[in-house]
Amino acid sequence: MHLKAAASLLNTFIDTDIPTFLWGAPGIGKSAIIGQISAERGWKTIDFRASTRDPVALMGLPDVSGDTTAWKVPDEFPQVERDGAEGILFLDELNAAAPSMMAAMFGLVLDRKVGDYVMPKGWRVIAAGNRQSDRAAAQRMPSALANRFAHIDVDADYSADHTNVHIEHFSNKGVDPRLIAFLRFRPALMHVMPKNDERSFPTPRSWEQAAKMIDLPSSVRMQGISAIVGDGAAAELEGFIRTYMSLPSLDLVLANPNSAKIPEEPAARFAIATGLARKVDAKSFDNGMAYMQRLPREFEIMFAVDAVRRDPALSHTSAFTDWAVRNQDVTLG
Repeated sequence: MHLKAAASLLNTFIDTDIPTFLWGAPGIGKSAIIGQISAERGWKTIDFRASTRDPVALMGLPDVSGDTTAWKVPDEFPQVERDGAEGILFLDELNAAAPSMMAAMFGLVLDRKVGDYVMPKGWRVIAAGNRQSDRAAAQRMPSALANRFAHIDVDADYSADHTNVHIEHFSNKGVDPRLIAFLRFRPALMHVMPKNDERSFPTPRSWEQAAKMIDLPSSVRMQGISAIVGDGAAAELEGFIRTYMSLPSLDLVLANPNSAKIPEEPAARFAIATGLARKVDAKSFDNGMAYMQRLPREFEIMFAVDAVRRDPALSHTSAFTDWAVRNQDVTLG
């Protein structure tokens, strides 16, 4: 299932205290789901990497100061006094651990305890990992451990709805609008698993890193982006950026919404809708909306939804109220 549906189902499992394992290709956004849910609930997430630990060390260090041996558990495990009464213990890349380490996790996942440690009642166990078919150092999970989890497969189905999950995440993090517009124009490039031995390939994670290269001089920008997402995707982005740079000034558009030039190319329309949504404020939103009404409806919707997600106060403007009446079939969720 796509990310939004996976997040919804995961919330259900969290509410009912069912340990859950998220499966999916590298960089698809599994960790982002956990971060989003934690933020929405106001919880802390503790990332515990079993792949870096030894099964014996999971019990902690022995304390022989008394007549019997006690165990000092790993400090990362949730503690109410330090971490709060509720939260997520995230076992990322769990199936990249050695089989002996995965076996050592049996008690923690199902019984919520290991050695003398008992996990606080309000904390939940969520794990994630790649599939063996992803060629990502994943191990076969023991059936006894697998049976302790509910399993959610996260797909790289980049329909418009799925792409919007990542677009919203990128927008919230302030990712360059040129990249956001490009991925809207070419959603199939959001995630492309390598077919041979490519070391660089597009994923939501690698695109977020590539965005840091966009402001480099054009002479080195493509090389920097190519090193992160691969040659083909970098070349397409470079062409799109050149289209973006040829657009009329956004300030000019907002100053003259009824006469400013309307781009004909689809790529340019994606670019100007995204750029205006990032730029408008309460004073210029009316003019931005007036301009976007001259484009096909899909771009007007894109502009309005993006702008209000970025600045919820824009939803109180008369321009947005009028837009909402005209587009009652559109939801902002």
